[in-house]
Amino acid sequence: MEMTNAQRLILSNQYYLMAKMDPENAEKYQRQQTIVERGYALQIRELDKDFGCLSEEKCREVIDFMEMYHAMQESNKMLSETERKEVDQRRLQFLGFDIASEAQHVNYVRFLTGSEGLYPQFDKADHHFNSQMPMLDKYRRMLAVWRNCPRQYHLCATELSQIFNA
Repeated sequence: MEMTNAQRLILSNQYYLMAKMDPENAEKYQRQQTIVERGYALQIRELDKDFGCLSEEKCREVIDFMEMYHAMQESNKMLSETERKEVDQRRLQFLGFDIASEAQHVNYVRFLTGSEGLYPQFDKADHHFNSQMPMLDKYRRMLAVWRNCPRQYHLCATELSQIFNA
């Protein structure tokens, strides 16, 4: 994060005020104030994670992942009882992303489902879309297989298995 001296002064003052207004977290704010005032570039990068940025391309990618899961869930509903038994029903649940390594993605999914009210059928359960393991590469492989299916919203049991196993 690059800041002018004026921006650093403003942010420093913000941290000073926050320390006064929130005594329980005063130590944290005083540390951040020191980092900003003295321009410690390595530690300033820590502040980036609080603000974060997910590009339009990455936002669209997350929506594509969620839409793929929506299509798989709807396709599963259209399968016969016999075909449905061939599908691992647990794998139809959208798990989300790893909060430790994919935090921006987790927060975006939470925003889409919470604030935006999208995909209400997705069960956030106790994990609230924290898969606790990196999922981005897996979802990308699955998406490539799903996009090659001729009828993406009317998948057969075999196609669902191919997507799961990507």
